[in-house]
Amino acid sequence: MSAIAPAPTAGWSAITVGELLLLGAIWGASFLFMRIAAPAFGALPLVELRLGFGALVLLPFLWMARHAFQPRLLAALALVGIVNSALPFALFAWAATFAPAGIGAICNALTVLFTAIAATAFFGERLGPSRWFALALGLLGVVVLASGRIEGVNVGAAVVAGTAAAMCYGIGANLVRKYLAGALPPAAVAAATLGAAAVFMAPAAALTWPETPPGAGEWAAVVALGVVCTGAAFVLFYRLIRKIGAARAVMVTYLIPLFGAGWAWWLLDEPVTWAMVVAGALILGSIAMSRR
Repeated sequence: MSAIAPAPTAGWSAITVGELLLLGAIWGASFLFMRIAAPAFGALPLVELRLGFGALVLLPFLWMARHAFQPRLLAALALVGIVNSALPFALFAWAATFAPAGIGAICNALTVLFTAIAATAFFGERLGPSRWFALALGLLGVVVLASGRIEGVNVGAAVVAGTAAAMCYGIGANLVRKYLAGALPPAAVAAATLGAAAVFMAPAAALTWPETPPGAGEWAAVVALGVVCTGAAFVLFYRLIRKIGAARAVMVTYLIPLFGAGWAWWLLDEPVTWAMVVAGALILGSIAMSRR
């Protein structure tokens, strides 16, 4: 999404740093809420509700940009919605049905690396030796994470799902840059793609809707996931992009694994293992090397 954002208009301030930390805390909490709600709702119904609530929050931005909307954009918006929202949300939600929240949060950090790799296919950008080394370092972190067991749960499948989700995000970011750059304001693009993804996921969600009604706690987690972690978080992210630019705003990537594992440890009593610490250090180190 950052590829279509306006240039920054302000620099760092205490408020900006606070907003960056808040966004990291919100997006880190999304893995906590998925872990709470996914076992009760199932992956696909959870994703459908998340997409729907998120699209509703952002709908006013799409309405304000309605005069710039063109029918030729429908195919691109649908494609981005599926690749950048429906598929990764479903993969993370499926992993959350059985694996600790921190696993998905750590895998999510790989998005930066996969975005750079996908840019070679979309825009012919070259990856220098340092970025190839960064990729190898990040994949080593994935191997370390997948090799661990947490409370008797083999998390390998969850790591594969989380890595695939991060790959979808990387491809989706380049699809936005290629087909939607400058076509609509960023928040309007987010609203349209979330809405398109919700339409795409609706049949599968209806077929797998839980027979046992989820409880109030699970519903509260779903509403928070859609309204706060999806809709409101996008608004805050684009605000940061306008203030400090996309390159600085994506520093939130470093915060999400820390907050994701921290929330789960604090509120769900999920352990933070040495495999998670080492894997997180390798992946975040690879991101730092790649961005430099």
